[in-house]
Amino acid sequence: MNNAIRLLVAKAAIVVAGACAVAAPAFAEVVVIAPSAPPPVRVEVVPAPRVGYVWDQGHWRWDRGHYVWIAGHWQAQRIGYHWVPGHWVAHGPNWRWVEGRWVA
Repeated sequence: MNNAIRLLVAKAAIVVAGACAVAAPAFAEVVVIAPSAPPPVRVEVVPAPRVGYVWDQGHWRWDRGHYVWIAGHWQAQRIGYHWVPGHWVAHGPNWRWVEGRWVA
């Protein structure tokens, strides 16, 4: 292999490694811990069913030291999976948010 090809292969490897390093944090799980229990869930009127979508109920989000209500919304359905809504779980003296997810 001549030097020009080696240099090209080395540059390609650097580009791929850099792309992987940049892309990796996008998949990192964000852990949200709140020091107190969330307020009671608000009552929302669930819209009529939509073909190809599932309803993701509203929930409380911990944001800069207090809870903020996030209204429910539609999630595009994934065939073969069911939606498990996000929820708060007691974690010692604190509360931890478990993100909603699709489960097979």
